[in-house]
Amino acid sequence: MLINIFTDAIERGWENFIARPSGPMNFRFIMQPLMAGILAIRSGIKDAKEKQPPFLWSAISDSSNRKAILKKAWKQIRVPFFIACVLDIIYELIIHRSIYPVEMLLTAILLALIPYLLLRGPSNRIARLLMKHRTKE
Repeated sequence: MLINIFTDAIERGWENFIARPSGPMNFRFIMQPLMAGILAIRSGIKDAKEKQPPFLWSAISDSSNRKAILKKAWKQIRVPFFIACVLDIIYELIIHRSIYPVEMLLTAILLALIPYLLLRGPSNRIARLLMKHRTKE
């Protein structure tokens, strides 16, 4: 029964998420991933300068340092994640007159965490290539 409630909440959350870009406060569908992307690129460049391996790969493969890697990443992404949560709560109160925690978390994850996770590693690799290219010149 609890699983059914959770899956229903995820299904409703996904349907509402897809409908949100055309509704009120749709600016956040651009601004939140953009902010997360900027933070990810900045972190990826810093990782490249410190000769750190790409973020997502090291978080998955380096079990001995995983906790430290994720803790460091959380420090950088937590503010955009919480802003995404607050904006979604405001949206839900305006549209639904209620707060749906699963939908709020789903939206915050999709708008803040996923862009960060997808961009930090590639920005590290690109920064390394550019730094290597500069040293050859």
